[in-house]
Amino acid sequence: MRPIRPGDRGPAVTEIRNVLTSLELLPSGGHGDEFDVETERAVRAFQQSRGLSVDGRVGAETWQALDAARWRLGARTLYHAVPDPLIGEDVRSLQERLLEMGYDAGRADAIYGIRTSRAVAQFQREMGLKPDGTCGPHTMGALRRLGRKVVGGRPQWLRESDAIRQAGPTLVGRTVVIDPGHGGTDPGMVVPDGPLRWTEADIVYDLASRLEGRLAAAGVRVQLTRGPTPDTCLPDADRAQLANSLGADVFISLHTDGHANPAANGVATYHYGTDNGVTSATGERLAGLVQREIVARTGLRDCCTHAKAWDLLRLTRMPAVRVELGYLTSPEDRARLVDPRFRDRVVEAIVAAVQRMYFPIERDVPTGSIDVSELRAIVAAGTVVD
Repeated sequence: MRPIRPGDRGPAVTEIRNVLTSLELLPSGGHGDEFDVETERAVRAFQQSRGLSVDGRVGAETWQALDAARWRLGARTLYHAVPDPLIGEDVRSLQERLLEMGYDAGRADAIYGIRTSRAVAQFQREMGLKPDGTCGPHTMGALRRLGRKVVGGRPQWLRESDAIRQAGPTLVGRTVVIDPGHGGTDPGMVVPDGPLRWTEADIVYDLASRLEGRLAAAGVRVQLTRGPTPDTCLPDADRAQLANSLGADVFISLHTDGHANPAANGVATYHYGTDNGVTSATGERLAGLVQREIVARTGLRDCCTHAKAWDLLRLTRMPAVRVELGYLTSPEDRARLVDPRFRDRVVEAIVAAVQRMYFPIERDVPTGSIDVSELRAIVAAGTVVD
């Protein structure tokens, strides 16, 4: 869909204003159908609260989030629908409640899928209710009466951390999906540089190819989400679904950034999370490791890690990060990004970060200390570190 932006008018703008009013982001009364300055400010506040890109426009992701925000837990009966699952803030609230009580509802992604249905059924069974996985009035009453069952830590953090620990420290046999951003009809950031023309899609594909080779040498099964010249640009939701269908252990999306101010520069890494504390625990840890390794090995400015609820991060079922590897619009960053030797250092940093994620926290090593060539030597020798 074409983004709805300031200055637009029509029924869609009226609908947007109605939802924002219900969320108390706009004053009630006199909604109108104009996307004015007040509406833009409210949209930006909504995007910030939901972990979306804050641009003041209503594109596909923001529209979907606004549509989901209509629902409050208890306002409707929730159930597992196939093939179109129920989506909404009420589903997210239910998932968070179940996670707080120790039930494995998976990621709080606002989608009422099979894992959420099973968690509801387990709760119902323990409460003496019919275990049909449907959250209706009786189940809601039981939820309201029951407090937290898990204390002393985030249940999902404990669950995800244990899964990583059980997997062991070796990379051999892991499946990693690498996502070179954009491609096809969407070149991403395009920057002329004298007689040359640099495109984000080309640079990140080269990085993805190098990363594929380094990970494969360390015994990892690697899948890229696109080739060098795809006909079309795969939507983020489809990229996430590809990773899920492959049963990937890790998902890494590669991008470069850009800004009207050429002084903007640096690297930032994103993981799934919202402003109310919901996060992918392992994704958050992987983002921190990737960020620190890249900064230490390349000297790029540290723009920190950030929680976002983009489809690419929300819909993936494994630790997932999106890395913005410098600004193509920065002469300093661009000079580095077009240097193959620099791209090799970025790749080594990411490989080291993925390896460190599988080390137990108490056996972690200092940032920048892993020699990626040693990982290849271990595989070549047929040995595994335990």
